[in-house]
Amino acid sequence: MSDTSIDARIREYLHYLYGNEQGERCFVQLQQRMQVFAEQYPSFRQSRASEDRFSEDDVILITYADQVCSHDQSPLQTLADVLNTSFQQVVSTVHLLPFYPYTSDDGFSVVDYTVVDPASGSWEDIEALRADYRLMFDAVINHISASSAWFQAFLRGEAGAAEYFMLMDPATDLSQVTRPRALPLLTRFETPDGERYVWTTFSADQIDLNFANPQVLLDIIDVLLLYVAHGALLIRLDAIGYLWKEVGTRSIHLPQTHCVVQLFRAVLDVVAPEVALITETNVPHADNISYFGDGTNEAQLVYQFPLAPLVLHAFHSGSAYYLTEWASQLALPSKTTTFFNFLASHDGIGVVPATGILSTADIANLVARVDAYGGHVSSKTNADGSQSPYELNITLFDALSDPSDAQDSYEVDRFIAANAIMLALQGIPGIYVHSLVGSHNYHTGVRETERFRSINREKWERADIELRLADSSSHESQVFQRFADLITKRRGERAFHPSGPQHIINLHESLFTFVRVAPDGQERILCVHNVSDQIHAVLLDKQLWGGEANEQVHDIVTEATYQSDGSGTLALHVEPYQVLWLKPSND
Repeated sequence: MSDTSIDARIREYLHYLYGNEQGERCFVQLQQRMQVFAEQYPSFRQSRASEDRFSEDDVILITYADQVCSHDQSPLQTLADVLNTSFQQVVSTVHLLPFYPYTSDDGFSVVDYTVVDPASGSWEDIEALRADYRLMFDAVINHISASSAWFQAFLRGEAGAAEYFMLMDPATDLSQVTRPRALPLLTRFETPDGERYVWTTFSADQIDLNFANPQVLLDIIDVLLLYVAHGALLIRLDAIGYLWKEVGTRSIHLPQTHCVVQLFRAVLDVVAPEVALITETNVPHADNISYFGDGTNEAQLVYQFPLAPLVLHAFHSGSAYYLTEWASQLALPSKTTTFFNFLASHDGIGVVPATGILSTADIANLVARVDAYGGHVSSKTNADGSQSPYELNITLFDALSDPSDAQDSYEVDRFIAANAIMLALQGIPGIYVHSLVGSHNYHTGVRETERFRSINREKWERADIELRLADSSSHESQVFQRFADLITKRRGERAFHPSGPQHIINLHESLFTFVRVAPDGQERILCVHNVSDQIHAVLLDKQLWGGEANEQVHDIVTEATYQSDGSGTLALHVEPYQVLWLKPSND
């Protein structure tokens, strides 16, 4: 059925993970599954991927399935209606956060991977949404709910069920294990065989799966293929770095974990080559981009986690120095890979990815500013038992501007400028639904759930959000109109193609500046973003931006025009928090 070379790689992966004998048995079983899927869905195999899988038109909205509710239809149906009307179809792709039945963590403790939570809708609703948008599904495969059928079978003592989980002697030295939370790594459960301790990376209700058991791997591949069958063109591998555990190691980013991701990629390359993998790893930059593999064999997209804390630091300090230094080192390993750029999500703003880029004092300043702006800070436990900041829990709008400062006339400009950076950088932008309207901190949610992350997870009533968006004087409408205008302009420019080259320019400490070029080299845009509340007058030499003598450029944001002088030097007067996307008139 599949290409011989890919067959060989799949077999090699399985032999590496499970040994020759067990790996070969797993290979035979996997081939049978792939054959059945290919026969049932032949169109997926016939649709070939290309270097232009993504384009400048791609903008991904991150949202919960039940983000918008009404009384006369399912939340998924309501979401589709609001996206097509009030939100004017400004995005091309919708990332639906886990929409499966769950017991905690707003969807990330999944009870059943294979069904849609009836409280959100049905598979038919998902497929209807697919008519207008590409879809990204979450694969929450590092762990599963304690209420899931798999774990309940273990608690009943059913044969083979224990092998699905990581059972540990509590006396085992696990001090080297990387901890993303300030919670115990092992959780005690009562079973017919007595007291057992189970590995729980994130919470007592999120039970880690044991991928050293090949049956777990096969079952999860069944889940991924089910998602493809229901329309997922992108599959987000949640918390994938923690997938494989080995006592005596950090149990993060292990070679076996990369091997599993490469196996997923190989399977999809055979049966559904249009489907792309995106890895979610809230870790330092070098570890994060390791999930590109060699550029052809692992994830097609990786989350750009350092971007959010670096942008936040830039606007807090008025200096783009660290942002510029970091971005100058960015490089894609191939034309078929790209970054997933985002500033906000359902989670907080991770500070661990900024480790080694920002100083300890810089991170402490971020923490202090977020605390002053009404946010919270979640911590993790370090190997020595100490705790340190893990993420900042706050809405992006309130992280950038003091909510108590009624005299701040720049708050919307600052917010738009920050998001303009995300939209213009090489990669695909991901926009959390609350950023579209500049949501403020949801303190009521934190009080109700006693979870810091609830501050950024408020759900909406359809009538209320539509009323606010229809009122041109409202905060939500003003933010949305400016954001939507910027997104629309971004989607119309070939220079913003995810694979188009990017050249960072160190023009001024307060100006984050770079040139984007279309893949064919025929169009270019000079992007200038003022991260400060000061006016800056600068001269840009033609060698830095590729300009020509007496060349006229226009700002696609405001439609203003500028002209270089006889030597090709461009004089710019940049207002506080101004965004300039300058395009030569002949492009």
